[in-house]
Amino acid sequence: MAFFSSTLTTPQTGEVPRHIAIVMDGNGRWAAHRKLPRVAGHVRGLDAVRNIVDACVQRGVEYLTLFAFSSENWRRPNEEVSFLMRLFISALEREIDKLHESEIRLRVIGALDAFDAFEPRIQELVRAAEARTETHQRLTLTIAANYGGRWDILQAAQKLAFERLLLGPTAFASPFKEADLAPHLSMVYAPEPDLFIRTGGEKRISNFLLWQLAYTEFYFTDKFWPDFDAEMLDLAISEYQKRERRFGRTSAQVRPNSGHLF
Repeated sequence: MAFFSSTLTTPQTGEVPRHIAIVMDGNGRWAAHRKLPRVAGHVRGLDAVRNIVDACVQRGVEYLTLFAFSSENWRRPNEEVSFLMRLFISALEREIDKLHESEIRLRVIGALDAFDAFEPRIQELVRAAEARTETHQRLTLTIAANYGGRWDILQAAQKLAFERLLLGPTAFASPFKEADLAPHLSMVYAPEPDLFIRTGGEKRISNFLLWQLAYTEFYFTDKFWPDFDAEMLDLAISEYQKRERRFGRTSAQVRPNSGHLF
């Protein structure tokens, strides 16, 4: 399996982000501003997901990762969590045919089988959807569900420790390296995100892809997720195209004829 690291090598970049990661924030506030129940915002948010998936395909984005449900979202009211679970099941049942026909690969990352987490029906649908779309390469759509960046690093460390344990005590004589840990992370199959987008006006990453966002460009917008469309995506990409991605280098190294010494 491929291993990508912006701290060990300098990634190749282009005008269009190869990988976009999004925190889809603001569904509840979108609904509240319209005097609607919060769940109405989640329904409209699913429409926005469909639109952005299509827009990414049209623009040549190869990987799209969406933060759908964090490990901390279980703290929300039981009624809202229950609705989100039903919406997740409905989306998996209704959207998989379209993803398959559009040659989009679906991956779901997070502690899906953790104690007291997702019900068996969701786990079955996820496994079936991933298997059905596994060979598609037009776009890899990753849904982060019951996911947390700290959980991701911890579970990778546990797998690495167990791997070393099987090799015997002498395997612990040498320190762990990034190249040892990274293959156990949830998104080893994808390059690190080029562009991180958060809607809804908040300016934080909320325990999302803590390891993978090391050299990602951040873009924040006040637009609530249900209002985020292809035009807004283009604005984010346009802003991304203005950034100079140095990955620890100087401007002179990135642009040899820029005249900058430092």
